[in-house]
Amino acid sequence: MSNNTYIVIFPSIFAENKIALLMANIKKILKNHNENFTKVSRDGKLILVDANDPVLASSTIGLLFGIKKIVIAKQIQNDFKSVVEEITRVGSSLLLKGEKFYVNVEGVSKGYMVKDVELSATSSLIDKNKKVNASPGTKENHDKLLFTYITKLNAYVSMFDDKGLGGTVNNSQNEKIICGISDEFSAIACLETIKQGFEVKIVIFYKNHSDLVNLVKILNKIIPRTLQVQSEIDFCKVDVNNNLISKIFLLTEVLSKIALNEKISLISLSLSPLMFPSSIIKKLQAHVFELGLTPTIPLSGIDSEIFENAKEIGLEKYISKIEKFLQIKITHKQEGKISKKKIDNILANKKAIIVKFSPNMVHDILDSVESKH
Repeated sequence: MSNNTYIVIFPSIFAENKIALLMANIKKILKNHNENFTKVSRDGKLILVDANDPVLASSTIGLLFGIKKIVIAKQIQNDFKSVVEEITRVGSSLLLKGEKFYVNVEGVSKGYMVKDVELSATSSLIDKNKKVNASPGTKENHDKLLFTYITKLNAYVSMFDDKGLGGTVNNSQNEKIICGISDEFSAIACLETIKQGFEVKIVIFYKNHSDLVNLVKILNKIIPRTLQVQSEIDFCKVDVNNNLISKIFLLTEVLSKIALNEKISLISLSLSPLMFPSSIIKKLQAHVFELGLTPTIPLSGIDSEIFENAKEIGLEKYISKIEKFLQIKITHKQEGKISKKKIDNILANKKAIIVKFSPNMVHDILDSVESKH
């Protein structure tokens, strides 16, 4: 990257006390994806990345949690005249005919008010863009947002910005947790577990070939966000009926056995108090505690945000399935007996596959799983 252009990362509120770890994660994920960069540095709470290809590198960094926003910006000196001139230059290069623009300046000003920068830059942009008929819009109604952030010494005039995934920093809990994925809803629960800073051990539960293909495609969206170049994923073929509660108890029992065998003390439960009766949740939690494990409910308190979580990892096409799942009427009467024989059979046929992150990951996983069954 040249001409003082940087990828600027804005940590989420939950990551502001973990910036050093977030910087380490940024270096790690760029190396994992073979993205060349010169350095990763700081300017106050902002993280700056000097990368060879800022567009690809910013997309890669966007896979991480603990980030509120990512921008590709020109770094200039924190000086009123220089900031106004740079916003005008960058804005003029981005505006198309007839577009409405909105100048937004945030941060720490020095000897001037950020509002004054917004007004001066807006006036300058109107004057410089008469030929394309560009006009100022409002915060609520605009075609182009011209964003600038000011620190004590510098100003960062954005040429491109994107929303981050939020949450806390990957692996900031220093705890490993096991989570099972058997459908779209449990995939979101696993995503939220990663978003809360846990390192995950993933177990895939599938019924048949088509189910396996669907789950592996979902897994392909989750794996890049785990910060692992390769992971050992367990695949379990299960034959379950349509009784949702019995299925959850069965899969939780299998997950518990695997966790105990691998000395993992935490287990993520794919439940939400907003849709499951508290009596069922309490019973499942109590059973997990009795086994010497600690259960977590990553979706506790999350309502319509679950759809945003699905979009975050590219699962938009699965939202209709998640909506149908959330509409299922669940009662404690649905609970069935857990067959020890069935659990033992599932565990006996469990296959551990080393999954390497690559463009051919989906096909590689399917070939490995099905060749072993």
